[in-house]
Amino acid sequence: MSRIAEHYNKTVVPALMERFNYSSPMQVPKITKIVLNTGVRDAVANSKAIQFVEYAYNTMTGQKPVVTRSKKSIAAFKLREGIPIGVMVTLRKKKMNDFFERLVAVALPRVRDFRGVPRKGFDGRGNYTMGLKEQIVFPEIQLEKLDQVRGMDITFVTTAKTDEEGLVLLELMGMPFRK
Repeated sequence: MSRIAEHYNKTVVPALMERFNYSSPMQVPKITKIVLNTGVRDAVANSKAIQFVEYAYNTMTGQKPVVTRSKKSIAAFKLREGIPIGVMVTLRKKKMNDFFERLVAVALPRVRDFRGVPRKGFDGRGNYTMGLKEQIVFPEIQLEKLDQVRGMDITFVTTAKTDEEGLVLLELMGMPFRK
């Protein structure tokens, strides 16, 4: 069992049960998956751009990413249907826990002028989305193997019913929110 899963079972579950008066540990919200997503703006002109993002995601997560394609043609953006325009990866269980631990302990402290992640990324159902401006905050990514520094969206999907439950869950898990 990973350190983060052990921390969840020993510390987070009892704290949430007390705070929200749950009658069973099965009612306690948990993170079910983490989804990483990047839209590659210059993929229309440069087909190799997708490969650089795929490398970064593969290195960060240890999992092969999925290439997302455009659903319809938009002439103003020189976009045709079916062209690769983004990369995403969904992490669950062990890989999710490992990624969460590295994000909180290693990557976020490396962000320049970091004062905590904003609290306003909740969707009303307890899920949280945050953005990173640079994927190179993960130490395993080699800058020489990228064509340019890109950002990414990270979505934490939880079983929480409200934003307050989701916020408390992520805070107890170690997510550094702004004060």
